[in-house]
Amino acid sequence: MSDGQVGDKRHLRSMITRQKLLEAAKEIFLEEGYQAAVISQMIKRANIGYGTAYVHFKGKEELLIVLMENVMEQFYEIAETSFFPNSKEEAKQIINNQAKAFLKLAEAERNMMQVFEQAIGISTAISDKWKAIRKQFIQRISKDVAYAQQNGLARAELNHELVAKGWFFTNEMYLWEIVRNEHQSTVDEIAQTITSVYVEGLYL
Repeated sequence: MSDGQVGDKRHLRSMITRQKLLEAAKEIFLEEGYQAAVISQMIKRANIGYGTAYVHFKGKEELLIVLMENVMEQFYEIAETSFFPNSKEEAKQIINNQAKAFLKLAEAERNMMQVFEQAIGISTAISDKWKAIRKQFIQRISKDVAYAQQNGLARAELNHELVAKGWFFTNEMYLWEIVRNEHQSTVDEIAQTITSVYVEGLYL
């Protein structure tokens, strides 16, 4: 067997180990919550050696950050929806669909998002990670707002970064309400209402 093949096999084994550990971590986090979860339980559940486990992750914080990135990647795909509207109505339709998909995903991922919320309140590293995720969303929204302004669809005198922040924070507030199961209205109604207020305030 060539060195290349040995390397490939080792890499594959390493990837499988990492995946097993992430899956075990997800199960333990969902069962125990962030605070009570212990990495030794995860290693035991994944059925791998301690030495091997610590090659991949230094602790439960690192494991949760990867799990958080995986979940937020789905949210980010929604934010990445192609946005080149030709009219206010078209923009409203795209924005409403995005808001609805974003909040429905919060509903679908409620259990894991509850773990993230606990962790954000406890761990500085995870709180910083959330701030970085938030920044990524705001930059993307800001780009869409600037596009609408450049194309004469939105009020040009408004600072697109501030508008983007306002829109993301509105969505984020409802996201956590849904995660905590505190929302009184349906996701569709929330999405429609916030979209209407946002579009009417921004678009011409």
